[in-house]
Amino acid sequence: MTQEFDFTNHSHRRLNLLTNKYVLCSPHRAKRPWQGAREDIKKTVLPDYDPKCYLCPGNIRATGDTNPKYESTFVFDNDYPAVKLDQPEYHEDNGPEDSLKNRLLKTQGVRGKCFVICFSPKHHLTLPLMTNQEIVGVVNAWQKLYNDLNEEAVSGTAPYKYLQIFENKGAAMGCSNPHPHGQAWCVDAIPSEVQDELTNMEKYYKEHNSHLLEDYVKLELQEKQRIVADNDSFIVVVPYWALWPFETLLIAKTHLKSIRDFNDKQKTDLAQILKVLTTKYDNLFNTSFPYSMGLHQAPFKCSHEEEEMSWFHMHFYPPLLRSATVKKFCVGFEMLGEPQRDLTSEQAAARLQELDGDVHYLNK
Repeated sequence: MTQEFDFTNHSHRRLNLLTNKYVLCSPHRAKRPWQGAREDIKKTVLPDYDPKCYLCPGNIRATGDTNPKYESTFVFDNDYPAVKLDQPEYHEDNGPEDSLKNRLLKTQGVRGKCFVICFSPKHHLTLPLMTNQEIVGVVNAWQKLYNDLNEEAVSGTAPYKYLQIFENKGAAMGCSNPHPHGQAWCVDAIPSEVQDELTNMEKYYKEHNSHLLEDYVKLELQEKQRIVADNDSFIVVVPYWALWPFETLLIAKTHLKSIRDFNDKQKTDLAQILKVLTTKYDNLFNTSFPYSMGLHQAPFKCSHEEEEMSWFHMHFYPPLLRSATVKKFCVGFEMLGEPQRDLTSEQAAARLQELDGDVHYLNK
């Protein structure tokens, strides 16, 4: 008798339409015993204030500057930026146009500015532990930063092209300071990941005369299998093509091109759904759940096509696989062939759906 294909037990590939790359899904591998690396879980309870923390209010940072005694979300120029404005223009000179050096060694200078965004004055207060109104303060800071830098770009006073806002939460994601904070890097080029998304969304639009993420939201609302949370303005799903075990994608339900378009209702809804999602994450393994998170939205001074293709969304890439101590590694076939995951998006979504998004595990 011919065996039927079972998505929960048989390997298959899923196409990520945003990147146009496949993800290998091998759900049967989740059953294998684990004797590999395990993360150390630090149960240290952080204080409201740490006199040695470079990010706490009133403290002196590593470079000697003193933080103000801020009482809400605080944004300042990164003391150790990845990109700088005050550097000379790079002019490539690889010799004759048909030389091997000119063909193979491609370089671009990059200028920009980096910022640190302290979510709260309290040293221990991660997003899931903040109130909805406190998270609105973070969203307001994101919006103000985007608007201010966009004005500089449009006026020509700075060469900015794209603002990448992100958060690396937890030591497992390389976070060097436990005070809850995010970053924003503003550069004079559209980063590769963002450009790939814009290119593939434009391709989809030309083929179907509709927006890729608009259609994807419709599909997810119809199927209801992979939805983790939703409200009037946003939906959170484990995307069909997810790579990381509990990866999620937060998408605007309407065509918001950037956070600049948000009204008060949409800012409140974003704060509410961020709290629900991050609370579910912490409740999954009863730990402060690590992740890398980032906002994708319209570039500055972009073409009409780029602006129309832009659709506000946020990626969450958490590394934990089976427990608070077992992390997924992207190695071997994933580095040399293509990305791979050990459980289906539907299985991961089911785990997140059953979790409380209102009450944090520390308060139960």
